[in-house]
Amino acid sequence: MKPVFDNATPVTQAPEPKGFLDDVLLGFAQAQKTLPAKYFYDDAGSDLFEAITRLPEYYPTRTELAILDAAGSEIAAALPRGAALVEFGSGSTVKVRRLLRHLPDLAAYLPVDVSASFLRAQAEALRTDFPALRVEPVAADFTRPFSLPADLGDAPRAGFFPGSTIGNFEPAEAARLLRQFGAILGTGSVLVVGVDLVKDHAVLEAAYDDAAGVTAAFNRNVLTRINRELGGTFDLDAFAHRAVFNDQASRIEMHLVARAAQDVAVAGRPVAFAAGESIHTENSYKYTVESFRALAASAGWAPVQVWTDPQALFSVHALRLG
Repeated sequence: MKPVFDNATPVTQAPEPKGFLDDVLLGFAQAQKTLPAKYFYDDAGSDLFEAITRLPEYYPTRTELAILDAAGSEIAAALPRGAALVEFGSGSTVKVRRLLRHLPDLAAYLPVDVSASFLRAQAEALRTDFPALRVEPVAADFTRPFSLPADLGDAPRAGFFPGSTIGNFEPAEAARLLRQFGAILGTGSVLVVGVDLVKDHAVLEAAYDDAAGVTAAFNRNVLTRINRELGGTFDLDAFAHRAVFNDQASRIEMHLVARAAQDVAVAGRPVAFAAGESIHTENSYKYTVESFRALAASAGWAPVQVWTDPQALFSVHALRLG
């Protein structure tokens, strides 16, 4: 099939900048200051995250890739034939390539990512390597409702959500997100999801606080973005990166901790920090196979199959919407 995008230009459905300011001000008004993790992923943040995935401490990416390599044909076989495959928060195409080589009859591939320039570059590279594949990139915030191109016809829908991103959401929000994916993909669709598993705390904490400090730079980059886009006055060196496993909640928490009392401004509005006060920037929930299946079932998805690595560090789930 002839690709429809000669320049891989994404269809943009990204949120307006005002949403960023509103979310920052709302988060900073809480007793525990917070920032939504989705704002990590500007161009610099996307590049830093790709660097994180190559770190020796960061097991999720290499483990998931090993699962996709070992079980790629089985995972692809779980998808409907001739499907339009939607990858939510696509970023790099490294993982989906493991499936594409087993999906020669795919009707279309639709990568969805908030960073339009990064999405465009990845789409262009993908078209070079898979010239017969129809690629329709969509620049959108996948956490909000968005529309698929109208010309997909009656091709069955499938979804791909790798990388344990589902763990970045509170369980209730993760269930809401899974319901939203179902609304976009439709009844009978199949969703493939990467899910990080509960394991030794030391392994988990090292993965989010690497010796080279790349994760710390990724965490602080959100302050750089606030300075650049919202007129912020943050001194990045005045905030320390902290990652800790919260056993009761079964999640890794990332924080930016004020090294001393200080006042900053965002869009001209003052924000005070006490010494030791933190901004809670990210959660990464860890599941068992059973607890994730229960979460998915609460959103209407039934289990089809699950694949894990020999050490049970990570899992890849195939789900079907009833």
